[in-house]
Amino acid sequence: MLSIRMTRVGSKKKPFFRVVVTEARSARESSFVEHLGTYNPRVKPAQVELNTDRIQHWISKGAKPSDSVRTLLAKHLTKNLSAVAEPVVAQ
Repeated sequence: MLSIRMTRVGSKKKPFFRVVVTEARSARESSFVEHLGTYNPRVKPAQVELNTDRIQHWISKGAKPSDSVRTLLAKHLTKNLSAVAEPVVAQ
């Protein structure tokens, strides 16, 4: 199963993240399928650069965004994309 999640590439005490598509069971710093964007929380306001077309593509193919990526999408992108990224809760 594929997952959309963040990998840390910053140095010690200077976080910088890449948003990538990877196998869900692989380690955080391991290989990935595709690089989708970056997130820099150290600048004010936080700098977010994401390829929304590719994110839509991978979500439509069944990739599940992690909790942190889902929050990032909801805060920094349009509502129509965050609605797609919302988890489906079975009741």
